[in-house]
Amino acid sequence: MADLLVTGGAGFIGSNFVHHVVEHTDLGVTVLDKLTYAASRESIDELPSDRVELVEGDITDATLVDKLFSDHGSVVHFAAESHNDNSLHDPSPFIQTNIVGTFTLLEAARKHDVRLHHVSTDEVYGDLDLDDPKRFTEDTPYQPSSPYSASKAGSDHLVRAWVRSFGVRATISNCSNNYGPWQHIEKFIPRMITNLIDGVPPKVYGDGLNVRDWIHADDHSSAVLRILEQGRIGETYLIGADGERNNLQVVKALLAAFGRNEDDIEFVTDRPGHDRRYAIESGKLRSELGWSPRFQDFEAGLADTVAWYRSHEDWWRPHKQATEAFYAAKGQ
Repeated sequence: MADLLVTGGAGFIGSNFVHHVVEHTDLGVTVLDKLTYAASRESIDELPSDRVELVEGDITDATLVDKLFSDHGSVVHFAAESHNDNSLHDPSPFIQTNIVGTFTLLEAARKHDVRLHHVSTDEVYGDLDLDDPKRFTEDTPYQPSSPYSASKAGSDHLVRAWVRSFGVRATISNCSNNYGPWQHIEKFIPRMITNLIDGVPPKVYGDGLNVRDWIHADDHSSAVLRILEQGRIGETYLIGADGERNNLQVVKALLAAFGRNEDDIEFVTDRPGHDRRYAIESGKLRSELGWSPRFQDFEAGLADTVAWYRSHEDWWRPHKQATEAFYAAKGQ
């Protein structure tokens, strides 16, 4: 029996997790990935073939999922459609992958008694007011505001129901916004970085005061591994690194890293229903499981990310023109 199955392991956060597992454990990893536009073989190609195997397939394929679960003792479930703008344009893939796909995995975990960790998002909680000192906790009521976050909320509820109703050995984590290597350039930070590499002013939605709680993908990975190894079955853990910044602060930090004037910003039409603020309280994870982030300095993590995109232009360059054309058509 192979050690660990990772769904979505060729995507941004999933591939960072696979790299982390290979570096910090002796586990073998099977990656199940549909290889949509947001995933790439290249993200895991450099890893040793005797440790990492890629299986191309869909998590809604019950036959394939059943076979893979029968061969693995633990599964970490990253696979998801995750881009808010895309969910507003066409919600259907989000329902299929995030809800039907998670259901398919849960049924296989139930059948084969596999340990499952389900990776979710803080967006299921809706948003907070900018002047509200509160943060999301494991007890915050769900209030999703987009088709993406609603589909992730639905998948979280399925996991909890399968734990309670069928005894599935599962845990859940809800994480704040990730940044780092291998992130598709449609996302906020890599889009800003690649614009700056091209000498183009970064573009900011609305007034730029929307706040996100940023965490480096490697810190997310170390938290997930800790939960998989030590987390209590049926529990939810929030993952955050105290990285609250509004979009203007992030962009100005990037402009400084490129030696550009901090006012060199283009403001564009805001996203419909754009959440104002996310903030994670990760005290339970830290006190119960003894986890802490490596990149506690956001600017240091940002510098690490800028360096990666500068040195991996061959990876993101083929996608840049189409990504910018998509946003330009919406005035963004």
